[in-house]
Amino acid sequence: MFTGIILAIGRVASITERGGDLELGLDAAGLDPARLGLGDSVSVQGVCLTVTRKQGGCFFADVSRETMAKTTLGSLRVGSPANLEPSLRAGDALGGHMVSGHVDGIGRLVHAAEDARSTRLQFELPAPLVRFVAPKGSICIDGVSLTVNDVEQLRFDVNIIPHTQQVTTLGALKIGDAVNIEIDVIARYVERLLSLT
Repeated sequence: MFTGIILAIGRVASITERGGDLELGLDAAGLDPARLGLGDSVSVQGVCLTVTRKQGGCFFADVSRETMAKTTLGSLRVGSPANLEPSLRAGDALGGHMVSGHVDGIGRLVHAAEDARSTRLQFELPAPLVRFVAPKGSICIDGVSLTVNDVEQLRFDVNIIPHTQQVTTLGALKIGDAVNIEIDVIARYVERLLSLT
C-alpha cells in the first residue's frame, strides 16, 4: 500500500530480458536504503514492484508480461526517470490517498496550460475507467496522488503545483505522453459491490 507521495525520482539503470519477462534495475540513491529490503514493495511510476535484489544504490525488480502490457513500464529505457515511493509503514503520514500500485489503465496527456503558478494538465482515459473518476475525487497518475478538477466525456484535468512539477516526473510530460492511471480504490470496491446487488 502507498500514499501517492513521491519520495524520489530514480533512473532506470538496467533492463535485462529474462525468459520473456524483464528485470528492471533502478538507481534509487534518493531513497533511504533501509526502506528497500529484499521482498519489499516499491511503487515505480505507480506500479507496485517487489525488490528482488540490491546492488550499491540500485534495486532490481521483475516485470511480468502482464505488467508490461497493462502499464508504461515496458516502454522505459535506460536513463528514463521514474517516480519512486516505498510501501507505507505503520506510523507513516498519509499525505495523499490510499494507493495500491495496481494500475487500472494507461491514459494520455492531451492538453497542458499555465494556471497561475500551477499547470493544468488534461488527460484522456480508456472509456471503461471514466465512470470511476469524479470531480474533487482522488486519482493516481504515474504514482502521484492528485485531485481531479473536472471530468468531461473521456477526459479529466488536474492542477500540478510547482513543488509537484519539481519532485515528480509529471513536470516533464509532453502532449501525447502515456501515463499509468490508478482509480481511487474506494470507487473500485463500490462498483464491485453494486454489481453484486
